[in-house]
Amino acid sequence: MKMVGALLALHREAAGLTQKSLAERIVISEDHVASIEQGRRPLKMDLAVQLDELLGTRRTLETAVGNMPDVDLVPRFAEEYLDREQEALSISWYEALVVPGLLQTEAYARAVFHSRVPVYDEDSIEQLVAKRIERRDVLHRKQPPMANFVIWEAALRDRLGGREVHIEQVRHLREYAELPGLSLQILPLGRTTHAALDGPFILLETPDHQRLAYTETQRGSRLIADLDEVAILNQKYAMLRTQARDPEETKGLLDRLLGEQ
Repeated sequence: MKMVGALLALHREAAGLTQKSLAERIVISEDHVASIEQGRRPLKMDLAVQLDELLGTRRTLETAVGNMPDVDLVPRFAEEYLDREQEALSISWYEALVVPGLLQTEAYARAVFHSRVPVYDEDSIEQLVAKRIERRDVLHRKQPPMANFVIWEAALRDRLGGREVHIEQVRHLREYAELPGLSLQILPLGRTTHAALDGPFILLETPDHQRLAYTETQRGSRLIADLDEVAILNQKYAMLRTQARDPEETKGLLDRLLGEQ
């Protein structure tokens, strides 16, 4: 992504445009342009085509995006979700088997990627970990999104990565539970009802107040904009919050987990 970003910056400067003026011409934010040029955000194919036309670069950017190494390629829906996540007004995230990506420590994220089958090579793992940790910046924006996370307790009882990684991750969750605008809830084990047996999902509200949902399966991902489907997932999430421990009870559980170490 850094190479593609550098290529865009080179062509933009050759055209005599600033990041701000380019952003205005293609109707995206200046920060979006900066993120692409710095290699922090992938350049999507439709935008690459638009930029080639504007800058007169004869499919240079389109070709570069189409021939990125596999490690830089993100599934189309996942790529669009990551873009929306960084600008979201609100994020509601239910996770069952692992800690949500935005709340993972570096060591825990590394353990997640080491668990993948088939395995990643070490260079790929380090690049993926870096991207995941960078995503946490959204929770530290000057105006962070309103964020709620519901995590099934099983994810916290597992010791992915080993004892030290587990302790660090639980401590990290306890610290993040105090962030302004962020609430964390643990869905307890032993329940007789469960509103999300179909699996994890994420709900987003965009700056233009569009409501979206995102889901992942073993072999794919899906960004959902259909109003009826998003409404159903909103109902599920509302029920999950009533079934989970409230934020104060969750902090108490995290304190107890740390005390057990």
